[in-house]
Amino acid sequence: MIFFYRILINLIFIISPAIIFIRLLKKKESLKRFKEKLCFFSDKRVSGKLIWFHGASVGEIQSIIPLIEKIGKNNRIKQILITSNTLSSSKVIEKLKVKKVVHQFFPIDTNFLTRKFINYWRPSSVFFIDSEIWPNMILNLKKKNVKINLINGRITKKTFKRWKNILKFSNYIFSKFNLCLASSAESKKYLQNLGVKKVKFIGNLKFSQSEQENIKIDDKFKKFISTKKVWCASSTHNSEELFCGLVHKKLKKKYKNLLTIIIPRHIERVNKIKNELKELHLKIHTHSSSKKIDKDTDIYIVNTYGKTKTFYNYCKNVFLGGSIINHGGQNPLEATRFGCNVFHGPNISNFKEIYYFLRINGISQKITNQRQMMNTLNSLFKKRIKSKKIQKKLNLVGKKILDLTFKEIELTI
Repeated sequence: MIFFYRILINLIFIISPAIIFIRLLKKKESLKRFKEKLCFFSDKRVSGKLIWFHGASVGEIQSIIPLIEKIGKNNRIKQILITSNTLSSSKVIEKLKVKKVVHQFFPIDTNFLTRKFINYWRPSSVFFIDSEIWPNMILNLKKKNVKINLINGRITKKTFKRWKNILKFSNYIFSKFNLCLASSAESKKYLQNLGVKKVKFIGNLKFSQSEQENIKIDDKFKKFISTKKVWCASSTHNSEELFCGLVHKKLKKKYKNLLTIIIPRHIERVNKIKNELKELHLKIHTHSSSKKIDKDTDIYIVNTYGKTKTFYNYCKNVFLGGSIINHGGQNPLEATRFGCNVFHGPNISNFKEIYYFLRINGISQKITNQRQMMNTLNSLFKKRIKSKKIQKKLNLVGKKILDLTFKEIELTI
């Protein structure tokens, strides 16, 4: 199987210049740094012990920031290498105030490039985050006797089925891990079945993230929403905006000043969403519009990326999408870290243990139809928002998970 994998990854390598060129045009790659993916390094390896963390994108990198800040105080470690795949994640690392940290983009997983990468950086330990499994890199690290670990390991039921279809190959790769810290009990079970010899369930490291940014909103818009009964539908997928629009229309009979903020998961769908909602005779305003907001606006659609936290800061009742449809839900921790009450549909299989914790602590609620959503919003509008209480509960859990993860990592380095 490794033979066929290497043929496939080498074909990807051959066409990689075209892929990178297209990504450059879309501004998804750095013109100065894309060569790092081909092992043309832009930073130097310092002498002494180096440990390496790899996460795919923004979410994975943000989950380890508190951990990196603690590890950075260890005098035995002279350099911390962080790799990722996306330009947006590199910008997160740029803000990290740990002098030992250096960032590079992860190389294409060919046998040649991974060996070149390992020989240059010479890590003593590597920590892959979440579900980042790269066969050539893992096999070549093992040949160099580098300790290979998976932290906040996440294997969904869907992913497990894929790996199970090639079980002999899966066991061959997963058996190379020295330690896996699973993010859930379910992931622990799947990792054991795939061949990992040492697996521990500590908890989801994303609980330990904090929101330190000073987020401000336009004063005019802030004044506008202060007069409204407002709720937010975030990370919505196809058909969920219409679902929320119908709820809005029914609720407006009771709350004449109702405002629904919709933040679609994919903003390229905005025109389609607008057309669907206009058929319900609702007044729409988009975030990027230069027009003055009509005082009778029903739906405010956020059609620019990177604004979600801004609205969580001012809107404390949040429906999280990808859960009415069969998508598996979206991670609710960002919203709850801002002290938001969260409600969601029945399809949350990708984050069910996080949602379970939120539910038993009275932070989240499940809805299955429009009437239940209306009842939930009615109830939330009547309650006083307990943002600080929600944040305190999350912080206590996050600190415990962070400390336990840090202890395990200390033992491996």
